[in-house]
Amino acid sequence: MGLGGGTARLLFLLTFFTSGIHLILSDTDPSDAAALQSLKRQWQNTPPSWGQSHDPCGAPWEGVTCSNSRITALGLSTMSLKGKLGGDIGGLTELRSLDLSFNTNLTGSLTPRLGDLLKLNILILAGCGFSGSIPDELGNLAELSFLALNSNNFSGGIPPSLGKLSKLYWLDLADNQLTGPIPISKNTTPGLDLLLNAKHLLFDGNQLEGNIPSTLGLVQTLEVLRLDRNALSGKVPINLNNLSSLNELNLAHNKLIGPLPNLTKLDALNYVDLSNNSFFSSEAPDWFSTLPSLTTLVIEHGSLQGTLPSKVFSFPQIQQVLLRNNALNGSFNMGDSISTQLQLVDLQNNQISSVTLTADYTNTLILVGNPVCTALSDTNYCQLQQQSTKPYSTSLANCGSKICPPEQKLSPQSCECAYPYEGTLYFRGPSFRELSNVNMFHSLEMSLWGKLGLTPGSVFLQNPFFNVDDYLQVQVALFPPTDKYFNRSEIQSIGFDLTNQTYKPPKEFWTLLFYCLALPLSRFFQRKFFEHWCCCWDRDWLRNVQKKAIGLSKPFASWAPSGKDSGGVPQLKGARWFSYEELKRCTYNFTESNEIGSGGYGKVYRGILSDGQVVAIKTSSARINAGRARVQD
Repeated sequence: MGLGGGTARLLFLLTFFTSGIHLILSDTDPSDAAALQSLKRQWQNTPPSWGQSHDPCGAPWEGVTCSNSRITALGLSTMSLKGKLGGDIGGLTELRSLDLSFNTNLTGSLTPRLGDLLKLNILILAGCGFSGSIPDELGNLAELSFLALNSNNFSGGIPPSLGKLSKLYWLDLADNQLTGPIPISKNTTPGLDLLLNAKHLLFDGNQLEGNIPSTLGLVQTLEVLRLDRNALSGKVPINLNNLSSLNELNLAHNKLIGPLPNLTKLDALNYVDLSNNSFFSSEAPDWFSTLPSLTTLVIEHGSLQGTLPSKVFSFPQIQQVLLRNNALNGSFNMGDSISTQLQLVDLQNNQISSVTLTADYTNTLILVGNPVCTALSDTNYCQLQQQSTKPYSTSLANCGSKICPPEQKLSPQSCECAYPYEGTLYFRGPSFRELSNVNMFHSLEMSLWGKLGLTPGSVFLQNPFFNVDDYLQVQVALFPPTDKYFNRSEIQSIGFDLTNQTYKPPKEFWTLLFYCLALPLSRFFQRKFFEHWCCCWDRDWLRNVQKKAIGLSKPFASWAPSGKDSGGVPQLKGARWFSYEELKRCTYNFTESNEIGSGGYGKVYRGILSDGQVVAIKTSSARINAGRARVQD
């Protein structure tokens, strides 16, 4: 039997568009496309563009970077993703950069197939909810230069295989639940002492045990070594004195014993914290008088005794000397050459019996708890000194008393209400202590908007304070330059710059950690409602179209129709076929609270699919009623 004219035309066009789909898909390597589609099925809250095309490169998916049809970067920081990181990630073999940071609902263990990404240069999974052990297979990533797994729930030991990453310059495993020793190389077994190009080793906030390896002194490139807040024991190895490039050394809150470490050769050192250990009682070591770059000296709850050399207060960059709860005694004299940078000297709870002061120093000196204060209790330095001014906050004085709706905040630049990108900045060793220092925080604001490509004045800072880990913690809100919203690409770019250390704060703030607040998905959908939402259609109409091409029904499984003329052809845009029951469930039985609009054809409802995707569903009232009557069919 011959085909009718309309049916023949439909069959021709179906064949044409089917071939068109093939051409579009060819823009992305098939194996890469399949791997990413599989990840998409495992994740909720993926960007809207991931549901509008089957072609991540040709019709680009947000957060996906391609080169020569291969996916080379995946950047989805701060996207509220939810799910697991499955083994399919290993299929993206051309991946150079993977950043899934600050998606706290990405959970479960890390797949060993991350080790298949042999071209990976950057791996950032900071601030997620991953747990279990760190896979040994990460040691296969020979091209890796930046690895950040901090602020998760990883347990077990540090894999010795990470020592094979000879190009690694940044290794951050801080704030997890890692145990065991710091692995060192032995015979054919690698260790972290082989990371001879490393600049930052950040292991603070874990439960690491054993000794500090003496062979870490071989890593001559080290600039930051953070081992604080662990359970490390034994003596500090002498070889650490060979780290001539070291800027920051933090060994606080461990179980270290023996003499205070010898740091006399560390001419680049500007921040050192040896607090809360069990070092032998001793007088101030020689390096108290020899380190020219020192800005911050912290040994609290220590075992220092004797008199404090005045030379420490004359270093040209010294800003803080924090030595409370030691056994310093005798007379205290700051000398005649006090640095103009010095802001705070805290000697609470020592045994100082007399003090010689000079008019050259007018900043904070705290001697509370020393014998000298028995007779001089009414002097300023024998009282806990309250901060005389409020901590810094970006001024909104020019904006009057304007109040914004919920979730919006007032931009200091435009005085308009907008949805900012918010989070908390943690600075791991700032060289200042004064939280009302306007010039210092202005420099931070300017560096943020300048280096992140924002509009001048579009940064709001508030509530700076030093937390229990002695980090400077600052709340930050970044405002979009021209509109009420950042788009997803802008969020991804800012998040990446803040997490992979592309952004460098002013030197006084030192090492930065950034933790973002979860962004409500509504911020991305309110402005252009139908631009982002895919459309689902009425079941009966789709069945009528399907009947016109008996034997060709399979291609319809991935098509979204664009019209309903008898001779019309559906537009092939990658939507799914939905049963009526699915539509009913995702709209909560077409309740009025989910109604978002109506037109001549019928009402439009908001729906949420099982994978978290938000959709708009259009159908006629008559068909809804009929459908309800046929629920049991």
